[in-house]
Amino acid sequence: MRFVLRILKAFALLLVLLVITAAGWLFIRPPELLSVGDGYAAKIVCSNVFIAGREAEDVLHDDVQAPGNPLLRLVRVSVDPDNDRVTARFMGLFAPSYALYRGAFGCTSVPDGNFEAAAKAAPFDPPAKMQANDALWPEGEGTGNPADGKIAALLADAGIAGPAMRAIVVVRNGRIVAEAYGPGFSAKTPLIGWSMTKTVNAAVLGRLMLGGKVSFDDDNLLAQWKNDARARIKVSDLLGMESGLAFNEDYGDVADVTRMLYLDTDMVSLPANAPMEAAPGQRFRYSSGTAVLLSRIWMDRVGNAQAAFSYPHDALFAPLGMTSAVFELDARGTFAGSSYLYATAHDWARFGQFLLQDGVWNGQRLLPEGFVGAMRTPTAASNGRYTQGQAWLAPGGSSAEAGLPEDTFWLTGHDGQSVAIVPSANLVVVRLGLTPSRLDYQPQTLLKAILTALPQSGAQQQAGSQRQAQPQP
Repeated sequence: MRFVLRILKAFALLLVLLVITAAGWLFIRPPELLSVGDGYAAKIVCSNVFIAGREAEDVLHDDVQAPGNPLLRLVRVSVDPDNDRVTARFMGLFAPSYALYRGAFGCTSVPDGNFEAAAKAAPFDPPAKMQANDALWPEGEGTGNPADGKIAALLADAGIAGPAMRAIVVVRNGRIVAEAYGPGFSAKTPLIGWSMTKTVNAAVLGRLMLGGKVSFDDDNLLAQWKNDARARIKVSDLLGMESGLAFNEDYGDVADVTRMLYLDTDMVSLPANAPMEAAPGQRFRYSSGTAVLLSRIWMDRVGNAQAAFSYPHDALFAPLGMTSAVFELDARGTFAGSSYLYATAHDWARFGQFLLQDGVWNGQRLLPEGFVGAMRTPTAASNGRYTQGQAWLAPGGSSAEAGLPEDTFWLTGHDGQSVAIVPSANLVVVRLGLTPSRLDYQPQTLLKAILTALPQSGAQQQAGSQRQAQPQP
């Protein structure tokens, strides 16, 4: 009996030592995967608390833990409203990661904990905040009496709207004809676009093209590319995701994309130093790093740092009346053009309507002729799925296979964000939510149902679109 007790005591002591060793290891040198998870949690909670006005624990549970890696359920967050900070720790103890709110520029991950450097990277003279008004949309936020009963009934169908829908706005002939919101969300809630931000970022670059400060054919884009094959990469290669640069977009582990977003203070560094894996224009590789490079390129071309920080607001958001738009910067002052734009569903719809109108707003051309055409023109290397302008023709499948008009093109983003633009039907459909791809929901389901419900003239326009040729950039 004594022998058994000695064995049990030895085993208990060994177990305690193992726990202490593991805890010490997690504290001193936590695995990068835990740091990525905590960085993600801190950033998402920060943006939703300070921009969208949501409760931290709701965001942690609904946005971070419920759809994500099971390890995220062990993450705990704390919000410091006095210092505009959020801290996330695995099990409330390990791998601390931080996010900082910087007013008009939203939140940023601060993986090195250097809040002073992150604060200084954002300008102290942000663009003046625009105020919404009650005029009829898109001039203001008023919708009059838009209810199209047939379409409204579709939006109320959970099978059509999709799991965890947060906002749907349907714009027909330039006016909102129906909208719906999930519990806890409204027309005033700014929502993340994730990779829909890429298309907006491309439009910001397009505004500079209109002024002649950048062109599709520009090469020698970064100083560190000057003396190697990357000097041949053109702006058009980056816009079409055909740069030839290696980049791992796998979100299931510590990959290039998660390292860039949650472990690097300077998001430009990783994609700018990526090696070539193919000649420019020869291979399609979807890359959030590419979009961040485009941000850095257009910011440098503006020619003045303060003007560059204000440029998205002054050149795009203010003219379109996107009063809610918050385009976030990384910790060193580059716009996170891959992922981080928050806006209400009404403002995402404004951007969709802007593209439907070929980059013209209130009679003023804001994008060069042919630029939206590039957004609608497929690239050969992507097998016709992606376009020459950071947009999609066929997210998850072709428009033709889904029974949609051939001129349909899309903004799409992680977890079920989409804006569908159908010029032939004069239709824009915004759908925002928290719908992971594993649920197999496709936004084509919603769009097809709405197109079917349109008046006969819309159906005729849809049929006519089958005869339209693809636009050219």
